Amino acid sequence: MAENTFMVEIVTPERILYKDEIQFLVAPGVEGELGVMKNHAPLVAALKIGVLRYKDAAGKPQQIALSGGFMEVVDNVGRILAETAEHGRDIDVLRAKAARERAERRLAQQSEEVNYTRARMALQRAIARIKASEPSI
Repeated sequence: MAENTFMVEIVTPERILYKDEIQFLVAPGVEGELGVMKNHAPLVAALKIGVLRYKDAAGKPQQIALSGGFMEVVDNVGRILAETAEHGRDIDVLRAKAARERAERRLAQQSEEVNYTRARMALQRAIARIKASEPSI
């Protein structure tokens, strides 16, 4: 392991999305963003729908769209268990924008047939996917 890196593993029910050393990460915690670097204190946190940002071992910024889950940090190993996760570079932006528009239309309806909680979550997921696909700074 390099001097200033720690291991991170991002897992969904379908696969291990990412497993490698990174310099730091910022995760979308339920109570706010959580920053983690090497030698972080042990931590368990719930994650909300949002964008996970990190710098890989080479210092290149990366982004992953998450739709909630949990993060554990112990002994310089970070584990993220996510409902879904998708690298920003792999996101179909047109599809994500179409999903955002569908969710916005559903939320604008005044109908008892619309599940507003589900529509709000779909909107949040679409927005996270769009943000994750944008170039990181």
